[in-house]
Amino acid sequence: MSDLDQGSEAETLSARFERGNLFAAPCPSRDVLSHVSSRWGVLVLIGLQTGTYRFSELRRKMGGVSEKMLAQTLQALVRDGFVHRVSHPVVPPFVEYSLTPMGKEVAVRVAGLADWIEENLLRVLEAREQADQSS
Repeated sequence: MSDLDQGSEAETLSARFERGNLFAAPCPSRDVLSHVSSRWGVLVLIGLQTGTYRFSELRRKMGGVSEKMLAQTLQALVRDGFVHRVSHPVVPPFVEYSLTPMGKEVAVRVAGLADWIEENLLRVLEAREQADQSS
């Protein structure tokens, strides 16, 4: 192996160490990935791109999510620093959710994946149909 190859390998390993290692079971980035890429996590991040929402507004916007699942998803995304939660001390009390700057960054990436899926949905459905017919 040349010195150049060894140098690029060392850089790759150090860069990988700094980013984390999704393939290692104890890597905390797996938790973050599961929060961001879950069905409801994706929809929350994309939904909040258009502004601030109360819990009930967000639930209506997402359609089909239970209160419990939305609450758990929001709690995880707040804890990870992607969603900002503001509780207003009024009667009756209400809570609003919006994206943090880091949440806006990840939402753009998640929205890109969702856009690709929407644009290629017919291809995916055709592939499913072929797989179902061949099995």
